[in-house]
Amino acid sequence: MTDEIGYVELREKLVKNFTAEEVEKIDKAFNFARDAHDGQLRYSGQPYIIHPVKVASILVDLCMDYQSVVAALLHDTVEDTDVSLEKVKNDYGEDVAKLVDGVTKLGKVPLSTREEEQAENIRKMLLAMSEDIRVIIIKLADRLHNMRTLEFMRPQKRRDKALETLEIYAPLAHRLGIRTIKEELEDLAISFLDPVGYKEIETKLGNQMEERQKFLEEIKVKIKDRISTVIKEPKIAGRIKSVHGIYRKMYMQNKDFGEIYDIYAVRIIVDSVIDCYNCLGVIHDMFTPIPGRFKDYISTPKPNMYQSLHTTVIGKEGIAFEVQIRTWEMHYTAEYGIAAHWKYKLGENSKAKIDERLAWVRQLLETQQESDTVEDIVSTIKSDFVPEEVFVFTPKGDVFPLPAGATVIDFAYAIHSAVGNKMVGAKVDGRIVPIDSVVKTGQIIEILTSSQQGKGPSRDWLKIVKTSSARTKIRGWFKKERRKENIEEGRAEIEREFRRNKIILDNASYEEFVKALAERQHMPNVEDFYAAIGYGGISIIKMMPQIKESYTKLVKVSEPVADEITVTAPRKKSKGSEGVIVENIDNCLIKFAHCCNPLPGDEIIGFITRGHGVSIHNRNCPNVPQDIENCAEPARWVKALWDSNLKEDYNATLSVVCIDKVGLLAEISGKFAEMRVMIHSVNMRSVKDGRAIMNVTITVGGAEHLKSVMAKIQKIDGVLLVERAGI
Repeated sequence: MTDEIGYVELREKLVKNFTAEEVEKIDKAFNFARDAHDGQLRYSGQPYIIHPVKVASILVDLCMDYQSVVAALLHDTVEDTDVSLEKVKNDYGEDVAKLVDGVTKLGKVPLSTREEEQAENIRKMLLAMSEDIRVIIIKLADRLHNMRTLEFMRPQKRRDKALETLEIYAPLAHRLGIRTIKEELEDLAISFLDPVGYKEIETKLGNQMEERQKFLEEIKVKIKDRISTVIKEPKIAGRIKSVHGIYRKMYMQNKDFGEIYDIYAVRIIVDSVIDCYNCLGVIHDMFTPIPGRFKDYISTPKPNMYQSLHTTVIGKEGIAFEVQIRTWEMHYTAEYGIAAHWKYKLGENSKAKIDERLAWVRQLLETQQESDTVEDIVSTIKSDFVPEEVFVFTPKGDVFPLPAGATVIDFAYAIHSAVGNKMVGAKVDGRIVPIDSVVKTGQIIEILTSSQQGKGPSRDWLKIVKTSSARTKIRGWFKKERRKENIEEGRAEIEREFRRNKIILDNASYEEFVKALAERQHMPNVEDFYAAIGYGGISIIKMMPQIKESYTKLVKVSEPVADEITVTAPRKKSKGSEGVIVENIDNCLIKFAHCCNPLPGDEIIGFITRGHGVSIHNRNCPNVPQDIENCAEPARWVKALWDSNLKEDYNATLSVVCIDKVGLLAEISGKFAEMRVMIHSVNMRSVKDGRAIMNVTITVGGAEHLKSVMAKIQKIDGVLLVERAGI
């Protein structure tokens, strides 16, 4: 048997990890999947069966059970071939069928837009995880192999997949404690999102690699010689921090490579908790500890049940390094997370830990059931799963983990929704603090409450809280307790937004229009729609693009349709109307559509408006139908082209995605000045993961000139993506 698809290598692993009967069942699944995928190819041009084989291999490395391996081999058969789920159930059993069904239903988790689809995918993921955690472990293995072969996809697809991995799947792997998968997913994602930054760190790590390895070996020998006199057979290993871990600190915390103290780490594994603390004493005696760099995750485990002692010290060489001290069981959990239950057969105690570790899944399910908005569910995945966490205490000593940046309000709602709803203030370490105070690790927080009737949270709290669970509970209170107030607030907010966007309707049309909006949001009546807007369950601002589209259609329908569409000819062409020739129409008013801002060199098309001349669009504009002949009004779309004698400058808007770091805006502006390109306006905002988005409007001579400008901006260190806005 040749090993072109990797099954010979996989089978060698199977024989070592499974019984003969189990290997036979896996062989059967492989043959079935190979036949089902016959003729299908991956983007790389290789046979598709390679993918399920590699996913199965990852699961074997995690020492998952044979049913997980079978499901991995079959996981794409139901979705991508003619195989039915019933066939899988009949041939391989109900458990395998449920795993295949769970992975199939997850599909993809889009990053933004298509919010209804996104919410549904996340709900399926949470439900599948709550029913059988193996589903998400298979999905993580599936994503890991896809990331390993991502270079074969087109550039935009690579960026989308990488960002999705960084925001959704790596945090899930972290929350499940599977460090090996989490770190590789993060490193692969960064290598595609910011290849320049990734290469820079990789180069710095590669420089003097022999000296670095020599340093670690010498430190390990010193520690082992000293500790072996106190503790029997300690296991000591060295490691260098992952690229993503360094990247976060360099580009998101603005630290220099030399300021990162935990690039080097030494791990000490011992037999008991007492040995851990004895080791800590020896380490602090051997080396100088750096103040504020000690963390005790044994007495205060992370939410994913990670336990270890962390301390950063400096040796005589003047090089700082981190020391991690843990027991063997802690080590299994740290490396394999929830998969350690299958890998090391930790027994009933492990089963209890799995249930404990999955408590957050049940909490998320409860949160999404109370939430009316997709944003809350997506936000939970993207923000509440972040690795940075703080640990705070109640006056009684109970520990609560919260995301970095959480406030005392988040802490109150983490205790209980009733505590948050009755909160009137907070004390941190015995001192009263403002209600928007951000909590820090080690603080003792006391929530001050009031039993006064009618007292409750403030709407302003929605802008303060960090966690989506707190936000959902606040909205839930307003939804239940302030319905009349919510209706009035919602009605007023709709009227404000309509006025701001120049949506003018008479009373009868207004009622019908709002009723249609309520139905679109699956609201039983208009009052519930108003109330949802009032308590924050629905964002009217995010609905405005759809609302304006509906309003435009309504206005068009209500306009009297003339027998013949006419174009008003102006007395004098404005500067902006020169340079375009419209087929079969002379001396007509021309205006350029703001949705796409066409430039000389672009393929263009005209749309005959009623009473406002011809609107010129880029042919690739989202508002231009792909099939003109079969669209709603084909007669109003006319051919247009640029005048060959055109000598004008035009405005164009670029969207620049970049690293949010000091000096980059100045560098980009300097590059425009160097190219003698005039800037009309600049708008820049920070987004998650240390990135920023800059929208800049410039003057260019045409599409080719714009391409040249974009290419030069793209080369600036720290710029991730340059796109033309509106196309």
